[in-house]
Amino acid sequence: MTLKPTYLLIIALVFLSFTSSVDESIINDDIQLLTTETEFEAGSTIGLTFSTTNASKPNLYLSNSYGSTILKPHLENSILNYQLPKTFSNKTGMVNWKLLSDNTALSGKFNIHSKQDVSSMETYLGPPSIEAGETDYTMLVVIPTDIYDNPLKDSTAVSVKHQFLENESKDVIYMKNSISYKNIYSESKTGRILISSECLSKNSKEYDVNIMPAIPTDFTITYNRNHEYADGNQITSFSTSIIKDKYDNIVSDGTYVDFFITNASNHILKTSGITINGIAKAKMIHPDHKENWTVKAFIEGMSESDSISLIYKQAVLDFQVAFSEDNRTISVGPLKSFMNQMIPDGLEVKLHIYQNDKKTKTLFKSAFEGYTSFKLNSNIFPKNVYTFKIETAGIQKTYQNIKL
Repeated sequence: MTLKPTYLLIIALVFLSFTSSVDESIINDDIQLLTTETEFEAGSTIGLTFSTTNASKPNLYLSNSYGSTILKPHLENSILNYQLPKTFSNKTGMVNWKLLSDNTALSGKFNIHSKQDVSSMETYLGPPSIEAGETDYTMLVVIPTDIYDNPLKDSTAVSVKHQFLENESKDVIYMKNSISYKNIYSESKTGRILISSECLSKNSKEYDVNIMPAIPTDFTITYNRNHEYADGNQITSFSTSIIKDKYDNIVSDGTYVDFFITNASNHILKTSGITINGIAKAKMIHPDHKENWTVKAFIEGMSESDSISLIYKQAVLDFQVAFSEDNRTISVGPLKSFMNQMIPDGLEVKLHIYQNDKKTKTLFKSAFEGYTSFKLNSNIFPKNVYTFKIETAGIQKTYQNIKL
């Protein structure tokens, strides 16, 4: 019974000793943030300071949009000093921090804003060409940056100047979400827009945008030829009127124009040209026989011309055919044109050869100085009875039961 008070006293002393130890630990690990600033300028010396009651030196965890790192402190006179590296202090944005202490849960954030001093002007413009008509536009994007390549803060004013023909204008836009931009619309006339920008007395270089003609409107076509005869030699030239858009702008040089020619047999010929000063020209050789042409021009998917009709008169009215050397040499000519002159060289002459009412061969020759001839090889055409049909300038002559 006498030992009981002794045990109670020992237990009480142990409890008091434990309590004293816990309180001291809490006091020793008590760390307080001393830095009050939450806004810093990029490039400045940035640090966080804390007061501490003991010699512990917990690390500080930092994180921003570029990455994260852990800082070790410098302890002096019960003050913990954490100095941010330049990789963090030079970049704008929100920085989150957390003190890595087991007994103290301290965390926070601060913001780094850019220096309000323009070092360079990042400028983007596109597209480089737009269509006339006041509906198409190009976009100018301007990003003024400080010496550390940070975009200037939102609401910073940027002046945009542009000039077209005799008109000059100036607009003020403002930074938002780290960029500033402006849509620059086309005019009703073609030409070049000159564009520049300025921010805090820093000027960009000059940019330009071309205003191109809009979609071509319908147009007319004409033709020119030396004569109206189908000699298979002369050239007919086709030409468009000056092709313009609906704003009266001449279309761009190099615009492709197709000329489609439909003949009396509903076969289609095609020639083409490109515009120079709004006019496209194309050529087509005359047919070699009487023909009627209907001509229409198209700018594919955009516009078309009216239709014109051309009549070509027969140039060669008749020709002579002579057989010699056991009928194995067939001479054709003279081939005379509309003034009784020899037809120009190159007129095609066809010889169709039939045996037992079945075509066996077709030979082709070109006229030279008004004549041409065919020589039938005995190895290819053995002795027999044949029918010959000679065709040129739209005229056909048939000679039946010719014996070789």
